[in-house]
Amino acid sequence: MLLQQLINGLMLGSVYSLIAIGFNLIFGVLGLLNFAHAGVLMAGAYASLVLVSKYHVNIFVAILGSMVFSSLLGMVVELLAFRPIKKEYLLAPLIATIGLNISIEEGAAKIFGANMVAFPRVVDAYVFKLGSIQFTSVQILILGTSLFLMLALQAFIKKTRWGRAIRATAADFQMASVCGVSPSRVNILTFVVSSALAGAAGTLIGLNFNILSPYMGTSIVLKGFVIILLAGLGNVTGAMYCGLILGGIEVLSVAYLSASYRDAFAFLAMFLILVIKPTGLFGTGTRE
Repeated sequence: MLLQQLINGLMLGSVYSLIAIGFNLIFGVLGLLNFAHAGVLMAGAYASLVLVSKYHVNIFVAILGSMVFSSLLGMVVELLAFRPIKKEYLLAPLIATIGLNISIEEGAAKIFGANMVAFPRVVDAYVFKLGSIQFTSVQILILGTSLFLMLALQAFIKKTRWGRAIRATAADFQMASVCGVSPSRVNILTFVVSSALAGAAGTLIGLNFNILSPYMGTSIVLKGFVIILLAGLGNVTGAMYCGLILGGIEVLSVAYLSASYRDAFAFLAMFLILVIKPTGLFGTGTRE
């Protein structure tokens, strides 16, 4: 029973990791939080819903389509909420993204309605057994897609020229600029990558829960915020591991206590980590 719940937690946590990685990627480069990430995630989920229900594409094309649409929306967020605002006003981009997120949510509510809608069942339901452990085809798809995207991101960040530019900008913005890295290009590339991950996560959440809502992104991205605090602000690899940990904590709390405690345990874990190790589990203290 415990092993089965850990498997379920791994599946849920992998989706949380995708959200938190994108959230943390922007913070690592810009040093700012993007709360429009919630609207981007929701928009990606609805983009895949349209592709599946209206154009009858398979789930992999729908995931790719949601990533492309979310990437374009992420570029809009960067151009509207970050680029025009001077760096000295640190709270201004944060407030701008909150307002932009509300606009995206209300726009989706006008187009699709404010009520929850069902996500079509586009994956045949098969159950695979390995001893006492059961896997469904949907769980395998969600976990496999999440892990593939996380590994692809790691390869992009570490092996490609643009990935090295993102790491250099996150490590030292001024030195990267002196070395010829274009900050504006790196910023918009960061938004494209992080938003694509959010779009894929939105589709996977639709597959998992079979329900979409224009306001679904806010509560989910709050979990991403918890994860980046657990991992350490700006630590992308730590966000991946902490997403898996949080998913396990939530599933175990539901299985052995009550579903009403799942959010309480998430925020309790955040509180304890901030008290014991304020820099996060994978963060390191720095001196200025």
